[in-house]
Amino acid sequence: MKVLVIGNGAREHALCRSLSLDPDVTALHCAPGNAGIAEVAELHQVDALDGKAVTALATELGADLVVVGPEAPLVAGVADAVREAGIPVFGPSGEAAQIEGSKAFAKDVMAAAGVPTARSYVCTTPAEVDEALDAFGAPYVVKDDGLAAGKGVVVTADIEAARAHANSCERVVIEEFLDGPEVSLFAITDGETVVPLQPAQDFKRALDGDEGPNTGGMGAYSPLPWADPKLVAEVMETVLQPTVDEMHRRGTPFSGLLYAGLAITSRGVRVIEFNARFGDPETQVVLARLKTPLAGVLLAAAKGDLDDLEPLRWSEDAAVTVVVASHNYPGTPRTGDPISGLDEVAAEDAPHAYVLHAGTKRDGDAVVSAGGRVLSVTATGKDLTEARDRAYQAVTRIKLDGSQHRTDIAAKAAEGA
Repeated sequence: MKVLVIGNGAREHALCRSLSLDPDVTALHCAPGNAGIAEVAELHQVDALDGKAVTALATELGADLVVVGPEAPLVAGVADAVREAGIPVFGPSGEAAQIEGSKAFAKDVMAAAGVPTARSYVCTTPAEVDEALDAFGAPYVVKDDGLAAGKGVVVTADIEAARAHANSCERVVIEEFLDGPEVSLFAITDGETVVPLQPAQDFKRALDGDEGPNTGGMGAYSPLPWADPKLVAEVMETVLQPTVDEMHRRGTPFSGLLYAGLAITSRGVRVIEFNARFGDPETQVVLARLKTPLAGVLLAAAKGDLDDLEPLRWSEDAAVTVVVASHNYPGTPRTGDPISGLDEVAAEDAPHAYVLHAGTKRDGDAVVSAGGRVLSVTATGKDLTEARDRAYQAVTRIKLDGSQHRTDIAAKAAEGA
C-alpha cells in the first residue's frame, strides 16, 4: 500500500512513524512534512489547503490511501477533492469537518443527538457577549467559533479578559464552566461504524501546575489509571455513536477521526468540544500504545469497511509525551534556533523513547526550530512512572536555546496509580 500523509506537525510525524512500521506500507510519502518526518517518509512540497494540488500529487504518486492530518485542510474540503478523484482518503468532508470548524454547528449537532454538553450562547454583538457572560458568571469560558489552531479558547475569572477575547472574534460561543478532569477520546469511523481508541489526557496550559496561557498542548499521557473502566463504553453510547448517527441522518456522514474532548464532571461526562482529526499531542501517546498495524485501520474507515475490522490490539504499556516549545510560545515564537541532542536520544534511549518533530526544518546539515511547538519527546514504559522517567531523561539530552517544557506531565496520575 502506498500512503500519502498531508501535514507537517508532530501529529503527522506520529502517524508517519506508525505507518512506516506497518509491513503493508510499501511506500510512504508526506507533504509538506518536516525534518523528522523526512527520516521515515519521502517529502513533497504542496499547498495543503489546495484540494486540486493534493489530488494531483496523490494521483502522481499512485497513492492507495491519503491521510489528511490537520484541521484547516479538512475544513477547506481537501478530502472531498481527493475522494472525488476515486482515491480512498482518511478524513471527513469539508461539510462534516464543520463539527470542528464551527463551535456553533457542533452545539447544534449535539443538541439534535441528545449529547451531553455545556449550556452555551452564540454571540455576534458586544451586547450579546455581556448578557452571556453575566448569565454564566466566573470562571468565563469564551470560544472563537472558527478554527484558531488550539488557541481560540479563553478560560478566565477576569471579566475584562473574557470580554476582550469575545469581542475580538467575529462569532463567539460563551458557555458554562465544566468542572472535573478532562479526557480526550478518539474514535475512527466510516460514517456508520465507530471504533474507539484508548483515552488520553493532555495538558493545555503553558506552565507547570496548569498555570499560564492556553496552548495547543504541552504534553499528554495514556492510559488513565484514575478513569472509570467503563468510561469508553459510556462515551461510545452517549457521545460518539449518537453524533455519528446524527451526522449520517443529516446527509453529511462523518468519516475519519472524531475526537471528543470531554470533562468528567460531578454531573457526569460532558463534551467540551469535537475535533475532526487526530489531536496533538494525544496522538503521540495513543499511537505509541496501538499494536494493530495502522494503515489497514485507516483504509477500512476510508472505504466504509470498519464493520469487518478485527478488534484493535493495545499494549499494556503506558506512554508519555513532553512537548519542547520555542522561546515565547504560545506568543510569537522565536524560530531558526539550532537543535542538538537528537542523535543522542536515538543512540541512548531508543526504542523506549524517541523524538517526534513538530516545528522543525533542515538548514544545511542542521535541524532548526520552525514553529512554536518544536518537538514531542515520547516514551513508553511498564507504567506511567517509567514512561515519564524515560521521556524526561530524553528531554535532558536535547538542546534548543530558550526552549521551554513542562516538568509535571503525568506526574499526578503516576503518583496516584
